[in-house]
Amino acid sequence: MTSVPQPASLHYGDGEFAVLKPGPFVRCAVTDRPIPLEALRYWSAERQEAYYGPAEALSRMVEQ
Repeated sequence: MTSVPQPASLHYGDGEFAVLKPGPFVRCAVTDRPIPLEALRYWSAERQEAYYGPAEALSRMVEQ
């Protein structure tokens, strides 16, 4: 029986993130799409959430 990979848990800082719980990916806060850690480029340190790309990050930033 193979286990389903679980998302990582990260702490997002300004320009870097720290892995709190290992995993191969995190989920986009806007779309719920998986983001491989090696491809993670967009996140909010203030909100502590990751974004799949610049469009998702922008859409989250303009929300009230």
